[in-house]
Amino acid sequence: MAQARGERYLEPMQDHPLDRAVWHALTTRQADLALGGALARRIREDIGPFAALRDASAEAIEALGALTHSDDDLSLLEPAPPAPPPGVTLKMSAPGVQMVAGKLAASAKSFAIEALSANDAPEMLELALLTKPGPFRAQTHTLGRFVGVRDKGRLVAMAGERLKLPGFTEVSGVCTHPDYRGHGFAAALTLAVADRLQREGETPFLHAYASNVGAIELYKRLGFELRCNVVHAMWTRDE
Repeated sequence: MAQARGERYLEPMQDHPLDRAVWHALTTRQADLALGGALARRIREDIGPFAALRDASAEAIEALGALTHSDDDLSLLEPAPPAPPPGVTLKMSAPGVQMVAGKLAASAKSFAIEALSANDAPEMLELALLTKPGPFRAQTHTLGRFVGVRDKGRLVAMAGERLKLPGFTEVSGVCTHPDYRGHGFAAALTLAVADRLQREGETPFLHAYASNVGAIELYKRLGFELRCNVVHAMWTRDE
């Protein structure tokens, strides 16, 4: 896997829950959002594309393939995703990193951060589709709590929660409108989400593409530490 600026990324710990965060989320705290069964699961399509297998057996791979549709992609996010079964194509494979929060930096925000609700969902989706912080769909906001910054009533930045497994919650959906970048909104919102999780006894974690050196450096300054390499593998069913 490519490394950014010579950074040595850590290898995943054996059998750590975060090695297969999607699987552990969809079989525990977010099981009610999952489709599939004992061998493979995916999150509801209106919420997101993420999916995972129980193991790398041929039966599990075939079961996950059965959850793949030609009009929707599946996203696997783990250290070593398997190759897809016959009839399913690997549409994309991109290296990334997983980071876990340690001692968080102090926030220097000088602007109001507000809680977002279902009433804000259309604006959240619009901002995410513009800035592309990662997969974000009509019901992604239901995965957890989101916070945002507004300017004259307009939502210009946000961050929230995505995968939830015992003891861990993912910080995700961090994005800022292009016209408002450079004001520290992303940093402050990330800290706001992560700090609340730590105060509640959770360990915050997040993912970033390995090529996104700027984001990785920002997260490190905020107190996140590199844990392991991951791969974002996207499957799609053949027409």
